[in-house]
Amino acid sequence: MTIKSKQASFAETGLWGAEPDSDSRFAGEASRNLALRWVVRLRYGLIGGEIALITALFLGLHISLPLSAIGTAIGIQTLSNVLLGLKMQRLGRNAEHAVGTLFILDTLCLTLILGLAGGPENPFSLLYLVQITFSAVVLRRLWTWTLGIVSTLSFGLLFWFSKGVAAFHDHDSNGGFSLHLFGMWLAFATSALLISFFVGKLSAESRRKEREILLMQKRLARNDRLASMVTLAAGAAHEIATPLATIAVTAKEMELDAGVRLHDQRIAEDSRLIRSQVERCRLILERMGAQGADPFGEAPGATDLHELLGQVRNRFPAHVGRIVLEVDPADSLTCVIPARAAIEALSALVKNALDASSNAKPVLVRTVRLSPDKIRFVIRDEGTGMSAEVMERVAEPFFTTKAPGQGMGLGAFLAHLFAQTVGGQLSFESQPGHGCTAILELPDMKHARS
Repeated sequence: MTIKSKQASFAETGLWGAEPDSDSRFAGEASRNLALRWVVRLRYGLIGGEIALITALFLGLHISLPLSAIGTAIGIQTLSNVLLGLKMQRLGRNAEHAVGTLFILDTLCLTLILGLAGGPENPFSLLYLVQITFSAVVLRRLWTWTLGIVSTLSFGLLFWFSKGVAAFHDHDSNGGFSLHLFGMWLAFATSALLISFFVGKLSAESRRKEREILLMQKRLARNDRLASMVTLAAGAAHEIATPLATIAVTAKEMELDAGVRLHDQRIAEDSRLIRSQVERCRLILERMGAQGADPFGEAPGATDLHELLGQVRNRFPAHVGRIVLEVDPADSLTCVIPARAAIEALSALVKNALDASSNAKPVLVRTVRLSPDKIRFVIRDEGTGMSAEVMERVAEPFFTTKAPGQGMGLGAFLAHLFAQTVGGQLSFESQPGHGCTAILELPDMKHARS
């Protein structure tokens, strides 16, 4: 099921609607918890409005009311809301039924209070609409229709069973502003405020949760790609190790045979070259293991920043003169980080910078200590830069703008993954035609652990 179809399903059935598949269970659980919090707040708002209404009638207008019955109704609402707040985490899938039942209870309590405080003439009968509106947002249609019918019947009963309040019958025919008209205006303002505030807040929170869920789905998809890549790398390393060992042994025998029996230095040199290339392949396989299997299981150790950047530059012997290193002498030159994984990440970013620039332009690699527990590495090139569309996808696995055969699109992805795993972050700043800046921020684990 696509994201759009899931969103349509929630829109049709409410936040507690049927969850069609396992992918939407997380979204349904998050929506339940979110809705419950705002239901509790909404009910406290309604209870506060009822208390304010009774206080205004009893103390402000000196209208005699049966406070014991009204107080009992408000007390039941308050107690039920306290219990809902305490047990909301345990309700699970029963949350919708609990909330629907409490909305009906609130409707009955509101009917009792209105019946004892003016009946249908009480302008605060508009509060019926607040719960119906909120029900339409968080509950399924069945509950919303049920609440609408109960509210309609309850309001109709007020025409036959209610205690009138004389002040609500007085309309000043001389153009004055009667108490009833003022109450209608105040009730409308209160209802509009509650609906706008709570529904607006719930919608904003729901949209934020949807964005978080979409981001999590992207991360899961990226991790799935990484898992497949790790499996592929492990299989390739396992398969390649055996022929490499055979080549190394054969090259050693050729070298010995060329030196002892044939006395041919060219064959001996070629044999040594083969062995050196085999050794290089072995190192590449080790680096694949460091990057793919568990690059961050490496124990952090004290690392000199000059030495760290020097090792990064030595990875590119043909471009040593183009790589400019800067370490602020005022900063502490020692940090505690996973050095090997950091070198791999920085090397990937430097390689991208070198590829993006012409051979005549330098690449700046600079370190800045932002705080005692955070270090920033800045890699700046003067290449063609990146467009906004490329910037959005630059850290995706297997995404590359290079020509076929010049890169697999894994460097920025692995650097980003490394930064996330150790609690740092990787970001990019770029404009087309003005180069690109990669910013890798890592925690200094010595200070982070203290």
